[in-house]
Order: sequence, then structure tokens, then C-alpha cells
Amino acid sequence: MQMAQSFDNNDTGFVENKFALVRPASEAYAQEAFEALRTGKVIAVPTDTLYGFACDACSLEAVNRIYEIKGRKHTSPLAICVGDVSDIKRYAVTEHLPQGLLESLLPGPVTVVLKRGESSILEKSLNPGLDSIGVRVPDYNFIRVIARGSGSALALTSANLSGQPSSVCIKDFENLWEHCAYVYDGGELPSGRAGSTVVDLTSLGKYKILRPGSAKEETVTILETHSLVEDTATT
Repeated sequence: MQMAQSFDNNDTGFVENKFALVRPASEAYAQEAFEALRTGKVIAVPTDTLYGFACDACSLEAVNRIYEIKGRKHTSPLAICVGDVSDIKRYAVTEHLPQGLLESLLPGPVTVVLKRGESSILEKSLNPGLDSIGVRVPDYNFIRVIARGSGSALALTSANLSGQPSSVCIKDFENLWEHCAYVYDGGELPSGRAGSTVVDLTSLGKYKILRPGSAKEETVTILETHSLVEDTATT
């Protein structure tokens, strides 16, 4: 990238410039995050599980940039992040779910997979060919503030190269900072590297755990308390 090239012959200048990208993950720095997202930039943020790369989910240019940074195939879908549970219905079909289910699961370390539906305001270019979308509402105030203030859903994926270990502190992905407008530091995250629990809720009355993640047992308890049964059909 251009930034790396600019400082190839000046290690000190490169380091100073790289660390200038780092900000505390606090609301005082949210406004510049909004502005970066609105101009199609990628930012790195802490969540309640791992550090992630985030951008405007409705910006094709920004979404493509995330794929490039991660070296990820475009056939691997991205999840979205919204600020509040009440926002989910703008992007996905929720009418078939038991009352109170989403509010019991979220905010928290869970990705719910739902059908987009015809009324979804998501760009068709996000995860083309898929009629479902993974949605997160992390239990982490900073990213929720950014999602609310951006006026759009955020595309969200783990801050690492594809196939490499996930990041629980910003040092873990230091080699990728230069590709971000800002890197927001929330310290070392306590959840380990398991990531969120991913659950498919596209079928009426059923659930399917797609990735155990960090909260499988708690998630299953909540789902079954709301009378959902595990979908054991193989695809």
C-alpha cells in the first residue's frame, strides 16, 4: 500500500506514522470514526469477542477493501453489525422469531443468521447470491456507538489475515494497521480467540449452531427457553 511504500527507507518515520493511527476506543474519538466510515474507509475496532475490521456495509468500495486487506475470497460472506436490536428488522426478516428472543441473545457474543427479505435496505452487492445475513450487536459500547452514528450497518469481520489466528489485542494485527484509517485500542480482550457463536435462525421454530464460538451453551439455553428446537437436517 502507499503508506508502507512511503516509509520503506525510514523505519523511524514509518513507526511514528503507524502508531499515529492508534486511538483509544472511547466515545471521544467516535466522530472521526463516523467520518472515516462515510468516506469508504476501513477501521479496526474491539468487540466483545475479538478485534474486527469494520466499514460501511453499503459501500461496495469499502467492502472490497476489507476483502483485500484480509486476503479473503469474495465467496466468504461478511456479517453486519448494528447498534441496537431494534435495528435488525431494517436489514433482515425477524417476524417469525419468538417475541423477546433477539433481546435475550443480544447484545452479546452471538451472530444471528437471518433471511434478508425483500425489504432489507442492505446493498445487493454485499454477499451476492446469498439470501441470508449474519447480524451482530456486540456487548461493547464503542462499536455500538459507531454503528448508531454511522447511519448504516457496518460490515464486520475479524482483524487478521484469512486463515491466521484471530486478534485479541491490536499488536496481534500490527502488520495490517497501515490499511486502516484508524485503529481503536480497547486493550487485551478477555474472551480468548473463539469468536462469536453463530446460529442460523432462518427456519421457523428451529435453530442450527453453525459455529460453537464463545457462548454456545448460553445461546442454546436461551433458544430452547423460547421453544426453538435444533434443526438436525444435513445440508
